[in-house]
Amino acid sequence: MSGARPTSVLFCCDHNAVRSPMAEGIMKKLYGREIYVQSAGVRNDLEIDGFAIAVCEEIGVELSRHRVRSFDEMEQWGDDLSGFDLIVALSPASQRRALELTRVHSLEVEYWPVLDPTGLGETREQKLEAYRQTRDQIFARIRERFGDATGDQGG
Repeated sequence: MSGARPTSVLFCCDHNAVRSPMAEGIMKKLYGREIYVQSAGVRNDLEIDGFAIAVCEEIGVELSRHRVRSFDEMEQWGDDLSGFDLIVALSPASQRRALELTRVHSLEVEYWPVLDPTGLGETREQKLEAYRQTRDQIFARIRERFGDATGDQGG
């Protein structure tokens, strides 16, 4: 486990439709209320991805009610980035945006290069397999970074 366990984490990616909602859902399943978790995207121009919903459902993580949101919407709705201990960027664009937004805050930003499964695979099963790889990569990084949970281990 690298670094102390934060009390609040924001996961971010490009659209808040695949990787960051997966990370948010997995984190909530593993750590429950131990760590406050949210997610956002650079843009919110997509809906939650159906393949992301399907592969997370396989491990008991509910994503179908996820509401996509951007960094700008977070600010408009009064969510202050300085309220988070850690921002985990899952794409290069979200890392740039997070660093730009946190220049005025003493806030840690970590970059986890995570596979973007969109557009991979020809058949439904190949697409699901790509999304499973992304889900499992996120799951492993979360466990590695934040350690064992005291609540529901899930998964």
